[in-house]
Amino acid sequence: MVNKMIKNGHLIVLGYGDVGKQIVEVLQDNDVRFVVVDLNKNALESVNFEYVIGNGADEDVLKEAGVESASTVIVTLNDDTNVIFATLITRSLNPKSTILARANSVTSIEKIYKAGADYVASLSIVAGQMLAKMTATCMNRVCEDIDEDIMLYEGIEIEKHHVHKGSDLIGKSVAKLDIRHTVGCTIIGIERDNKVITDIVPSMVINEEDIVAVVGSRDQVSAFKKHYIE
Repeated sequence: MVNKMIKNGHLIVLGYGDVGKQIVEVLQDNDVRFVVVDLNKNALESVNFEYVIGNGADEDVLKEAGVESASTVIVTLNDDTNVIFATLITRSLNPKSTILARANSVTSIEKIYKAGADYVASLSIVAGQMLAKMTATCMNRVCEDIDEDIMLYEGIEIEKHHVHKGSDLIGKSVAKLDIRHTVGCTIIGIERDNKVITDIVPSMVINEEDIVAVVGSRDQVSAFKKHYIE
């Protein structure tokens, strides 16, 4: 069952099939707080994480999982129609969330993007592993190398950057920076005083010595570095 005291900024995994399980393994290994949603009650009987039994494309089920306050939602459902509906509902209930979705068919990729997904990966276990690593990197100190980046299907990358003295990021709020509009990237995590913040609200101000995790295409990440880091 899901904890009724779920805090803001948690992660939701929709679907506990082969890809969903790969993602959950990585998230558990890195102590990321998450909730799984799946119809198969038997598959979740002996797990040691929070979950909701139900259809990930159902609004009431998504609300029970706390989608309205989730920082990130990963959609790994087996049917692209459900992926599209889940994405639409999630985006409607939580416009600020980051949505990572799996496309079971390449013909569905454009539709899933139009439904509101931020990033779409193709069907494969590898895609699931990469999605999980990307999310875990955003939310935890998976590696010590700040410059390490991970590239997803379709050229989507995540990079972490140390905010040093003199950076144009310092003292500005996420809303004022409007990085998504300026260079196309999205801030999905901030490490501060050895703590990782995943609930990125518009009023949050970037401080000197923060470590900022951004996600976007290779060109967008390069534009971010050129505009704010170099």
